[in-house]
Amino acid sequence: MSTQETPRSRVAIVTGGSRGIGRETVTRLAADGHAVVVGYAGNRDQAEAAVKEVTAAGGRAVAVRADVADERQVAELFDTAEAEYGGIDVVVHSAGRTYLAPVADLDLAELDALYRTNVRGTFVVAQQSARRLRGGGALITFSTSVVGLAFPRYGAYSASKGAVEALTMVLARELRGRDITVNSVAPGPTATELFFQGKDEETVARLAAQPPLERLGTPTDIANVVAFLASPAGHWVNGQVVRANGGII
Repeated sequence: MSTQETPRSRVAIVTGGSRGIGRETVTRLAADGHAVVVGYAGNRDQAEAAVKEVTAAGGRAVAVRADVADERQVAELFDTAEAEYGGIDVVVHSAGRTYLAPVADLDLAELDALYRTNVRGTFVVAQQSARRLRGGGALITFSTSVVGLAFPRYGAYSASKGAVEALTMVLARELRGRDITVNSVAPGPTATELFFQGKDEETVARLAAQPPLERLGTPTDIANVVAFLASPAGHWVNGQVVRANGGII
């Protein structure tokens, strides 16, 4: 009789997993063999559709509603992952919101809502990740290449994502000795439903022409980067911001 142990299945939580980059990440991580907990805020039908897609392909997934800025709901999200699948190896925090306006015209109520989701939400998810990720695991947060590009009207959004980058770097160092990586992915313009909202064809074309590769990114492009960082192959990358933007400087 062989005494060799069966490799442990890896388990991933993906916040914002019901659509866009998060949805594509769910599909990719499931294809890579992860059991996936699909976190969502309000798009229950889309989250359930993501679960059905995974299970139809032979994978394992479950959808859980959680406001990422609510520490009790996020704790329950992590509880579900542990109860369903025995532990947590990967957390991909892709949930977020966008608000664009010149600084002079900022609606401060919108600013507060943006910071609640993007900053407080990232701290809440990072806190649970730091407490619960197993050795060999990975936390992947989301920033934006706009932090470096400094586009007009993106002041509030860029500032919130700058906070995400700072938190990511600090947490990577705080987890010394735990064999857990913490990185942030910073996409450039990416063809998602959210990206196209409020943009005319001229604006979309201008943004698509900026990278040397001369196209918009796709959710698959970004999910591939996330999958690498989540995998053992990407485990030597730690405490980094990966600007996945086709070469925009």
